[in-house]
Amino acid sequence: MLQKSSSSDKIAMASPAMSWKRRTVLLIALLAWVFVSFAMAQVVIVALIWLLKLIHVPFGAIDPTVLETAIAALIYIVTLGLVIGLPWLLKKRKTTLNDVGLDRLPTWTDVLMAPAGLVIYFVLSASLTFLATSFLPWFNASQPQDTGFSQLNFGYEYFLAFITLVVIAPVAEETIFRGYLLGKLRKFVPVWVAILATSVLFGAVHGAWNLAIDTFALSVVMSLLRQNTGSLWASILLHMTKNGIAFYILFINPTLLHTLGA
Repeated sequence: MLQKSSSSDKIAMASPAMSWKRRTVLLIALLAWVFVSFAMAQVVIVALIWLLKLIHVPFGAIDPTVLETAIAALIYIVTLGLVIGLPWLLKKRKTTLNDVGLDRLPTWTDVLMAPAGLVIYFVLSASLTFLATSFLPWFNASQPQDTGFSQLNFGYEYFLAFITLVVIAPVAEETIFRGYLLGKLRKFVPVWVAILATSVLFGAVHGAWNLAIDTFALSVVMSLLRQNTGSLWASILLHMTKNGIAFYILFINPTLLHTLGA
C-alpha cells in the first residue's frame, strides 16, 4: 500500500482549469472518506468483539488495559487499511511514503522544530480556549478527557497505556491526518484551506468541545511543521511530546491538575 518514492515532497497542485466547484467536491469527499473510515474501523472492531463474545471468548479474563491497547491498535490499523488500502485495491490509487511524508529518517531539524511547535501550540490553544470561554456561555473548558484507560495499577499497565497514547496514537493519527489527508488536500486547494479543513476534522473526531479546540490548535501547528519541513517527523515528535505531557499529568502526577487550576 505504502511505497517508497524518490521524488521530493513538493506540492503537485491540480490543473488551474479545475473549477472551484470540483475542488470543493473533492475537499468534502476526502474529509468524509477519512471520517467514515475512522468510524467504520470502530464499528468493525466492535462487531468483531461482539462475534467473539458469541462464541464465548472470555473477555472478562483479559486485563482491561491489555484489551484497550489491543482495541486501539486494531482500530488504527483498520483505519489505515481503509483510508490508504481500499483506494489502492479498488482504484489502483497508490499512496507512497513520499505522499505521507515518511520517505526519509528524522533529522535534527525535525527534532528541534518539535519543541518550538509545542510553545506555539500552547499559546494558540490557550488563546482559542480563552475566546471560547469568553463568548460561548455553554463552553466547559474543564470537561474531562476519556483516554480509555480508567484504572492503572501495575507497571505493565502503565507501559501499555504509554505505548498506546504516546507512541501508537501519534504515529497513526499523523499518518492519517497530516500525512494522507493534508498531503492529498493541498494538491488541489490552497495550503491554508487544507490545513484548516484537516484541523477541523481532527478536532471533530476527538469529541468534547474543549478537546476539539485544543486538538484543532495542535493540528494547525503540526500541519505547519509538515508543510515547512517537507516531512511528517516533526509533527509526530510534537504529537508524542504533547501526549507524553498529558500522560504524565493524567496518570503519573494527577495532583498537578489542581496546581494548574484545571
